[in-house]
Amino acid sequence: MPVNSLREYLDLLDTTGWLRPFDQPVSWDLEASAATMLANIRDGPIPVFESITGIETESKLVGDPYRGPQARPWNHFAQALDLPDGLSGRTYYDRVIDRLNAPTAPRTVASHEAPCKETVRTGNEVDLLSFPWPYIHEGDGGRYSNHHTIVAPDPDTEWGTWSSHRMMIHDSSRASLLLLAGEQVPNRYYYDYEPRGEPMPVAVVIGSEPTVESTADMWIPTGRSEAAFAGGLKDAPVDLVQCETNDLYVPATAELVLEGHVRPDDRLDEGPFGDYFGYMNGPRRSMPVFEVDAITHRDEPRIPFCVEGSGVGYGQNSTSTLRLVAAGPDATVGLRAAGFDVAMAVPWRFTSRTVWVIATDRPYPGYLHELANFIFTTWGMLHIDFFVFVDAAVDPLDPRAVLTAIALEADPDADFHQFGVERMPKVPLNIYQTPDEKGSADVGTSKAKTAKAYIDATTDGETTETTTTETRKRAQERLVEAGLDAARFDRLDEREAKSQ
Repeated sequence: MPVNSLREYLDLLDTTGWLRPFDQPVSWDLEASAATMLANIRDGPIPVFESITGIETESKLVGDPYRGPQARPWNHFAQALDLPDGLSGRTYYDRVIDRLNAPTAPRTVASHEAPCKETVRTGNEVDLLSFPWPYIHEGDGGRYSNHHTIVAPDPDTEWGTWSSHRMMIHDSSRASLLLLAGEQVPNRYYYDYEPRGEPMPVAVVIGSEPTVESTADMWIPTGRSEAAFAGGLKDAPVDLVQCETNDLYVPATAELVLEGHVRPDDRLDEGPFGDYFGYMNGPRRSMPVFEVDAITHRDEPRIPFCVEGSGVGYGQNSTSTLRLVAAGPDATVGLRAAGFDVAMAVPWRFTSRTVWVIATDRPYPGYLHELANFIFTTWGMLHIDFFVFVDAAVDPLDPRAVLTAIALEADPDADFHQFGVERMPKVPLNIYQTPDEKGSADVGTSKAKTAKAYIDATTDGETTETTTTETRKRAQERLVEAGLDAARFDRLDEREAKSQ
């Protein structure tokens, strides 16, 4: 059975030796994040900090719970989805894509059936500072929640829309949200609620089950429900429960839910913050105010956080892993639905939000330019700067294979393409724009535009491989007979099957 909560997921990690409880007291002030960073870089177990110094609390901090193993970053998520053990990366993508193609509507439950309602605080009982929000990086503008799901209204769906935006804690009832115009929830606030002078109801869901956490960062089309795609991922409905103070529905098994509203024409400082590029993102900016009206939570809530910028690669924090295991298959589904014959769309191992690798055939001249233009003008507009296109038989999960394709197949004169010069928008979390270019505090987006680019590293169909498939198969058989693990050849077998 797939797991239905963060706690069940942590129990799963514990049974497989991938959980490390810390009984000794640890401070929320840099200590928890430092220990998590080392665990991330060294591919160690997921740390759970059970005793937090400097605050009286029953809460526990969990450092990067959705980080996967560096060698096979999809392993933990596959186990959470109750998929077979030992899947190759391509087979894992195929299984997840099948599930994303079969969304499952959520199920509503009563408040007394929802674990997230074990404790309900309203009015004077609301106190954000009673929880051990971590100070993650030295130089951050404050203490953050950065591993959560934002639930906001959406007139086109029954269950609202889900997204992910970091939140800086200010006092007992207020926080600032990083809302960057161009994304669905920020657009709803800046161009719908705020012009009317109305507060936008919002719920911040902390400690969600794996499929909820992953779909919040997918590019779900407008009018479609993230809740249904989360249900499709786990092949079972996600349980939702109505909030106490507004009409929004939130995942019922969450550890902690902050109910409130984003106030119109009101701002608080936000940042700087050590973000996913691996450097301190600033300057300090004014961002919309989230006013908390109610807090509901489980007993002894587990509060996850992500150490952004800790190393590079798919398996080195929750964000990079979730991009690979969920956003990649989702992007593949979207491109196929748009009519492109894409084998796999995969975030590049070392910069998962700025570079992607697309494995695809090239059926006619101009096809790759059409594909790149489609992505850059839809879901890839704000974050992604360039793509690498490789043959469908090349494994985009393998950096060596991708770099080999670039080195051997990409003509520096003909295959490096730039378009949209100074016309494409870019979120202000990049390193190449100056502070003046990163701009407008009113809507939190860049004043300057940027270009986009792609590399054509596909073959022209005229090359001949030096070793035939039959010869390689015989070599595999001899090596297996010599005692080498047969699973090592899964990826090669899949490549060959795809190319035939």
